[in-house]
Amino acid sequence: MNAALLFDLDGTLVDTDHLHIAAFNEVLAGHGIQLDRADYVKRVMGRANAAIAAELLPALPTAEAMRLLAEKEEAYRSLTRRLAEAAPQPGAGLTPIAGLISLLDWADARGIRSAVVTNAPRRNADLVLAALRLADRFATIVIADELPEMKPHPLPYLTALERLGAAASQSVVFEDSPSGIVAGSRAGLPVLGLMTTLSEAALVDAGATFAIADFHDSRIRPFVAGRQPAIA
Repeated sequence: MNAALLFDLDGTLVDTDHLHIAAFNEVLAGHGIQLDRADYVKRVMGRANAAIAAELLPALPTAEAMRLLAEKEEAYRSLTRRLAEAAPQPGAGLTPIAGLISLLDWADARGIRSAVVTNAPRRNADLVLAALRLADRFATIVIADELPEMKPHPLPYLTALERLGAAASQSVVFEDSPSGIVAGSRAGLPVLGLMTTLSEAALVDAGATFAIADFHDSRIRPFVAGRQPAIA
């Protein structure tokens, strides 16, 4: 079986927290909800929309809460498009986490396939990957919302392994949220935590093997190579 690199999207490939927070605040202001970054981390980050609806809008009927969250996703896409279109050159307004492109090039040269595994809706994922000019860099995009279970359930990561013909023993997950770290760990994968939002201690406490500031971290490539003896 093959080795694989499995990446979460928001907060892992790119820092989009500020856009999500702005979208939530735009749509939910009429319900008395204004999130700051600490609220976002505590109540929203890494969670599926059904769980977010129960957390933020418990008094509303489920259908109404989910309608508002769908409106939030559209607001997020609008903000993302505006940011991308306002940039002086492609990719300038929304940029990958430092070192990502180099890591993908290194993996490609060694036959290590890559995938995105996200709780985000497909329209969000497609938009962000297109804005980053990364749509063709991943062998598959696993949208957890299209599966019976979402993160923190391991199914999204198990699905990625199955699609890639990859072994958990030879693969690595990159995540920035506790729910994603739990999902990867439950799938039998080591998880490297991105310190996009959370501290090193918080990521390791959630189950990350170690935490990294970005993809330039000198420990990543030896760790990945060590998962498969044939990789040098």
